[in-house]
Amino acid sequence: MEITTTDMGLAARVQSLTKTYGEGASVVRALDDVSVGIRRGQFTAIMGPSGSGKSTLMHIMAGLDAPTGGRAWIGDTEITGLGDHQLTLLRRRRVGFVFQAFNLVPTLDVRANILLPFDLDGRRPTTSERARIDGLIDTLGLGARLGHRPHQLSGGQQQRVAIARALATAPDLVFADEPTGNLDSRTGREVLALLATASREHGQSIAMVTHDPIAASHADRVLFLADGRIDADKPRQTPEQISAHMLSAEVAS
Repeated sequence: MEITTTDMGLAARVQSLTKTYGEGASVVRALDDVSVGIRRGQFTAIMGPSGSGKSTLMHIMAGLDAPTGGRAWIGDTEITGLGDHQLTLLRRRRVGFVFQAFNLVPTLDVRANILLPFDLDGRRPTTSERARIDGLIDTLGLGARLGHRPHQLSGGQQQRVAIARALATAPDLVFADEPTGNLDSRTGREVLALLATASREHGQSIAMVTHDPIAASHADRVLFLADGRIDADKPRQTPEQISAHMLSAEVAS
């Protein structure tokens, strides 16, 4: 009997993943035979020095980039080889994204940006979905900003809108790429607490790429990448433990 991703309790996984850029003598191996999964209902931080392959890994797991070799799944659906239309539908309905650059639509107000995933899917939120969205808006302190456009918001407020949009459809899986990179420390803590709550209380799987040991310490699990490979896979770590591992990895390299 074939063991599925669901049986293993994984929201996403990759097997024997490689990603190269260029060719011949100038080839760059961004990922080198990586096999790893993101567990359901768990907050996972992905760390590593610049050029370690952490963002490339996230982009392939999310279906935003294609591997050179190996396979990738979201749930039980293998996404390697899926057509653009199928991949777009899968991402829209099952995956949320929080980017460092926010990626809000400048011509839409806050409410319209939050509801954008529903508009793209050609449907309106159900009554229960609206109640949950209203709860997100309240939790994130966006109630007084719903009629504002992105340029009228601070960086922290824009990131809160991006998080509300990512969580609006209650996706199984949320990818966050340096979500606190442009935020002050207080707002960053609020963002991390919200992601942790989404995982702990709502069973959503969070995969966060970060270079910040304090941000990573909020996660249940920390994956360390180095030179395109998984260097370590550790349970919850303190910022000091994370910093010590990063420092030892740099010394070893």
